Amino acid sequence: MNKQKRKIILDRLALAIPDPTTELQYTSPFELLIAVVLSAQSTDKGVNKATAKLFPVANSPEAVLLLGEYGLKEYIKTIGLFNNKAKNIIALCKILIERHQSEVPEIRAELEALPGVGRKTANVVLNTAFGQPTIAVDTHIFRVCNRTKLASGKNVVEVERLLEKWVPAIYKKNVHHLLILHGRYTCVARKPRCSSCVIEDLCEFKEKILD
Repeated sequence: MNKQKRKIILDRLALAIPDPTTELQYTSPFELLIAVVLSAQSTDKGVNKATAKLFPVANSPEAVLLLGEYGLKEYIKTIGLFNNKAKNIIALCKILIERHQSEVPEIRAELEALPGVGRKTANVVLNTAFGQPTIAVDTHIFRVCNRTKLASGKNVVEVERLLEKWVPAIYKKNVHHLLILHGRYTCVARKPRCSSCVIEDLCEFKEKILD
């Protein structure tokens, strides 16, 4: 796929999704960090249901620590892997207090040093909370990029590198949200909605479903 075709694909997605942003509900970088940690192998919808009860009670590192691991579990027990996530969240809250004055760091290495925070989570926080042009590749984006041939890669890191290389500067900040929303609602895993896709004629997926 050439540079011009990639640009047209992103132009069309930007028109179709005029306000691309996360569907996780949050009001601060800390709330976003907790929501993203909880979202691993879970749906945004499920996370939002849990945090709608959690954040009014505890939306700071200190408040979460007061809940304790057991208390936190009571709020997030509907989310997959909640035991391990609770343990990581308590640990990262302690580090935020001890090393970062209770603030979420804006530096990748410092974010990735937090328990439960990997490259994808760090990218989401840097992009969504702090406006940095990072690209977090999840399963949706990995699928869309490989199907369309926008950025074909064998793993998420490879796809991320290709997107960083090829995505025009104008779209660097929003491409993560454009692709994830397209993958979540149109280029879905089992039966992609190709007949209603705004980039169907540009997509190089050989097994399109046009009915």
